[in-house]
Amino acid sequence: MSAEALALYSGVALSLVFSYVPGLNKKFDALDPDYKRLIMLGALVITAVIVFGVSCSGWLDVGITCDQAGIVALLQAFVLALVANQSAYAISPKPGQ
Repeated sequence: MSAEALALYSGVALSLVFSYVPGLNKKFDALDPDYKRLIMLGALVITAVIVFGVSCSGWLDVGITCDQAGIVALLQAFVLALVANQSAYAISPKPGQ
């Protein structure tokens, strides 16, 4: 699996978790929009760091190397994940609607 595909899937999956998991979706929906964006951003940063660590340890090969080029690839994948995350959240149903 490529880093780009993994980023897109993780961005969408994270958005769907916050939209569909009972209880979590209502708590998340009640938050201020700025906090929602920061939570999603933080979750994606954590995901990117985990993917980088797992890739560097050799447990998963997603084409991200443990050097400067790998960090650049990770940042590009992070931007893709962020775009996918916000797009999926915008079209997913909100609680009570």
